[in-house]
Amino acid sequence: MNKFAIILAAGKGTRMKSPLPKVLHQVSGKSMLDHVLSHVSVVKAEKEVVIVGHEAEMVLDTLPQGTNYVKQIEQLGTGHAVRMASELLANEEGATLVIAGDTPLISGQTLEALFDYHFQTQATATILTAIAPNPTGYGRIVRGADGSVEKIVEQKDASEAEQTIKEINTGTYIFDNKAMFQALANITTDNAQGEYYLTDVIEIFKKTNQTISAYTLEDFDESLGVNDRVALAQAEKTMRARINKQHMINGVTLIDPESTFIDADIEIQAGTLIEGNVTIKGKSFIRKNVTITNGSRIINSELRSNVVIDNSTIESSKVNNGSTVGPYAHLRPGTVLHEKVHVGNFVEVKDSTLGKGTKAGHLTYIGNATVGEKVNFGAGTITVNYDGQNKYRTEIDDFAFIGSSSTLIAPIVVGKNALTAAGSTITKDVPDETISIGRARQVDKLGQASKLPHYRGE
Repeated sequence: MNKFAIILAAGKGTRMKSPLPKVLHQVSGKSMLDHVLSHVSVVKAEKEVVIVGHEAEMVLDTLPQGTNYVKQIEQLGTGHAVRMASELLANEEGATLVIAGDTPLISGQTLEALFDYHFQTQATATILTAIAPNPTGYGRIVRGADGSVEKIVEQKDASEAEQTIKEINTGTYIFDNKAMFQALANITTDNAQGEYYLTDVIEIFKKTNQTISAYTLEDFDESLGVNDRVALAQAEKTMRARINKQHMINGVTLIDPESTFIDADIEIQAGTLIEGNVTIKGKSFIRKNVTITNGSRIINSELRSNVVIDNSTIESSKVNNGSTVGPYAHLRPGTVLHEKVHVGNFVEVKDSTLGKGTKAGHLTYIGNATVGEKVNFGAGTITVNYDGQNKYRTEIDDFAFIGSSSTLIAPIVVGKNALTAAGSTITKDVPDETISIGRARQVDKLGQASKLPHYRGE
């Protein structure tokens, strides 16, 4: 049986109080729509159609290339939104999933099970339902004496008795495709909101004695639809717990999962240890046996095996095997640390490559530099890479020793085995195996301190 999918992403999301379309708000580093598309991809539908409307161009910019979409110019309800896909799907034979783009927690496994149940029951429509502790605001599933689905009634249209029902409609369905589009042609706006309800299709099917089935979620949290910032935070918390649990199952140690923030799609290999208050974002890749201590932030970066990150920030950088960073270090975009590099306390590195075994222990800025192997940076070293208009590069060859408080004025080359004396300002290239001293000569004026205001005597 062919499978199809319609993803509803046209709504404004007024209660979000944001210029951003609701479906583009992020949960664990991905937009809600991106989560839904990822989960829908698990069922391997022959064709997926995204319905866009409010700020359509902004939403379209986020869709994978080649995604089918239709614009809903007027937002007249869910039934109207689904009907927009008729030109692309109305003549197809098969079953169509309809899912909202603001339901990021419904898993791909659940959608697969929903399709399986739909085919097993040979239903015309299958509703994904859940048992809600507090069903207020949800459409209720009204069942007959034999347990069959009689109808779905929206909160605003529900009687007092119907409002006590705890089984709710999650807003996700599977329909016989042709039957769905035929029924959509007959729905009206005769309801409390004056909209075309997709749920009215169920009533049409019941009147023609079609089979309506319902598949109930085991985990109510999956049913969450995000309509405001409170629900967005709840979705974030639930997604984070799900992500962290999977990493722990895969062999990653999280000392305090509740205070560990790992975006979706982050890959972390077994043997890694992550302390609390750590954030890992974007497209980061953490290899095996890495240690990341309390307070660290890793963003769009790769950490290879046996790396230690100690209370530091790593952005768009690559840290190779056995290197250590921190505490209180900052690797900015474009940084590459080769094997067994040490970047220590209050060291900032930007758009630079540090060769194997190089060390910058403390209080140093390395910007726009190419540094060889086993170079040693003394405390307080600065590569002066910016003149207010242009950036310039510094090149330091293997085994160079950069004395404490050296200032290297780029563009400059420091040769192999060269040494800069502590406190030097280096403005010219330093040849291989050369000691370069670039500091003012000390002058001592004996006995003159007693003439200065600070002097206290005995």
